[in-house]
Amino acid sequence: MDTSTVNSGEQVDRQARILEAALDLLSRHGISGVSMRAVAREAGVALGLVNYYFEDKTSLIRAALHRIDERDLRLVAPDPASPPDEQLRKALRRVADPQFLTTQHLSLRLHLWALAQAHEDFAHINAAAFDRYLKGLAALLANARPELSADVCLERAADIVVVQNGMWLTALLGVDEASIQRSIARTEEIAFAA
Repeated sequence: MDTSTVNSGEQVDRQARILEAALDLLSRHGISGVSMRAVAREAGVALGLVNYYFEDKTSLIRAALHRIDERDLRLVAPDPASPPDEQLRKALRRVADPQFLTTQHLSLRLHLWALAQAHEDFAHINAAAFDRYLKGLAALLANARPELSADVCLERAADIVVVQNGMWLTALLGVDEASIQRSIARTEEIAFAA
């Protein structure tokens, strides 16, 4: 057995557990609840291991923001097994998956948006992540609607994101399933409008 592969896998697993613990603490307690010690306790690892992977709290939060960016990009990832219009519809519906409408996830989103307003480095990460998501959504639109210009696809993607973010924010208020479905239908109307 190749021990370098096992050790590499263990490192990825530990680092992932640490990042998930940081995200969990951030969603429950905000930035003030995230300390290296609290993350170690939440992840079930030694404090030294957290310090091994992350220099300080800022680098830990930076990595957590990148983890959310990766998740968001999967929302607009193309699915070559589906035709372009179905790829777009799937992406528009993914944001309403039950995993994204939990109080924990929505609280995490609010904390991350607040962090972006309070810290220049986090703001840059958030802005770059938003830009990648927007461009990913615009690419799906362009594939499904090749008659639209790149500018129109980007404009429609921005309009869709406004509806999606509004859906996420209002989901915290306990909006019913019918409202969520109307929001998804509205994003499809924007995407497929003549």
